[in-house]
Amino acid sequence: MTTKRATQPRKARILIVDDHPIVRQGLVQMLGHEADMEACGEAESAAEALKAIAAAAPDAAVVDLSLKDSSGLELLKDIRVRYPRLPVLVLSVYDESMYAERALRAGARGYMMKEEAAEKVVTAIRRILAGQIYLSEAMASRLLHLLVDGRPAAGLSPAERLSDRELEVFQLIGQGFGNTEIARRLHLSPKTVETYRGHIKEKLNLSGATELLQHAIQWAQRLSGGA
Repeated sequence: MTTKRATQPRKARILIVDDHPIVRQGLVQMLGHEADMEACGEAESAAEALKAIAAAAPDAAVVDLSLKDSSGLELLKDIRVRYPRLPVLVLSVYDESMYAERALRAGARGYMMKEEAAEKVVTAIRRILAGQIYLSEAMASRLLHLLVDGRPAAGLSPAERLSDRELEVFQLIGQGFGNTEIARRLHLSPKTVETYRGHIKEKLNLSGATELLQHAIQWAQRLSGGA
């Protein structure tokens, strides 16, 4: 008489996309302790991420918004076009009140900050694998209020006034990059970057380059937890 071996349930395969090796290593180790999921690859840039998705066919991806040579928001949009069924969780240092709604519009299925406990990351991944949306209770409540009450016209932050690309340019200006370096990082021409600078000044009602730089530096400090 032969006995049938119990087949092990298939683990969900998760791709890790982050430009910090220590963060990637930590996520890989964390997933290694779970019975129902495992890391199937790592990437530090958008280009590497797209190649890894094609090669590994993950069930979900965890993506940072700040990548080595590109924008996580642009990667989200590319994934939505090329792999519309791949759920993505954004795991970022950027405050969710500034970026969660923008990330969801770009194609993410969830957003959480890196300061959250490891068990919440696992919960969030399971949530998006089940076809659901993951947000903190505070962010979910904020978005529901915006849906019901509408967005107020006054007092909007740069994250709410600017387009995705304008916000990326604004953030890089605040980090001290000039037009040429911004153009290289975002794969744009310096002339296009200058056009975005003009749009930013107009939308934020800034009078010139000096005022733009001051506001951009303040924004970058706010994102990094500074003054």
